[in-house]
Amino acid sequence: MSAHALTALPSAQPVPAFRGRIGSDARSGHYAVPRRYRLHLSLSCPRCLRIAITHSLLGLEDVCPVTLLPAVPDGPGGEHSALRPLYEASAHRYAGAAVAPVLSDDWSGRIVSTHAPDIMRDLARHFGGGHPVLYPRGTDAEIEGVQRLCAQGIDEAAQRAGRADAEAEERADSLASLLRTLRSLEGRLAQQGQLLGDQLTAADVELWVALVQLDTVDRWHLDATAVHRIADHPHLWAYARRLAAHPAFGPHLDLDGIARRHHAHCRGLEAAGAAVQILDWDAHVSDRAATRPS
Repeated sequence: MSAHALTALPSAQPVPAFRGRIGSDARSGHYAVPRRYRLHLSLSCPRCLRIAITHSLLGLEDVCPVTLLPAVPDGPGGEHSALRPLYEASAHRYAGAAVAPVLSDDWSGRIVSTHAPDIMRDLARHFGGGHPVLYPRGTDAEIEGVQRLCAQGIDEAAQRAGRADAEAEERADSLASLLRTLRSLEGRLAQQGQLLGDQLTAADVELWVALVQLDTVDRWHLDATAVHRIADHPHLWAYARRLAAHPAFGPHLDLDGIARRHHAHCRGLEAAGAAVQILDWDAHVSDRAATRPS
């Protein structure tokens, strides 16, 4: 293992409501057929954004249609009311929130999966022929480690560091944890173009979305000094800037939607770091989707 190997943290991901899988033959129940499945995504949600980028990298626009949902959920618990019929058709008397992302089966009118990592992997495995290999052989454990690292070492650490109701020591410890993660990533990206080498993989999708979330959401609750320390990783943010210009990444970046979703549901206090933007994401996006739902 190299000096800049990425250390995976224990997973703390919530168990999703549905975890069906696309298989390779009829015995699987959900076997791979073009245009049988549909994605329901809200691009302001980081899990949905990861799926949208994967979908574009694989060139699946004509294979698996996408229905875009509004940036701000219109129900409690992050519910999108447009998804309620799918959830109720898939589970008798479903009482939870009808949340995105959803991979649905147009043949049955039911949900296959709401688990983003499974959805990304199944799209790549069963519909990604002739396109970038996002899950190279032998990298499964490392990609899963990156998923956990982004979830806990970046997302959760940044949220804890910005909690106004936390003790100063807890916030300082969380910021130190976040900075250790960023230093590890900085060292890796100083040596190679992408996270696992010179080829784009699912690990890069995970990390890029985590960096978007860090700069567009989490920094609103951090002080300016903390944001400047986060920004002081030149290879990491050059990498984020480069991927923002990639046609499969930047066009899905709904900055206005991310801001509206955050401010609609966040009750935290705004801090001085809100004024210290790390990247001008708009300046590096190569293209824009022509329309987005309001």
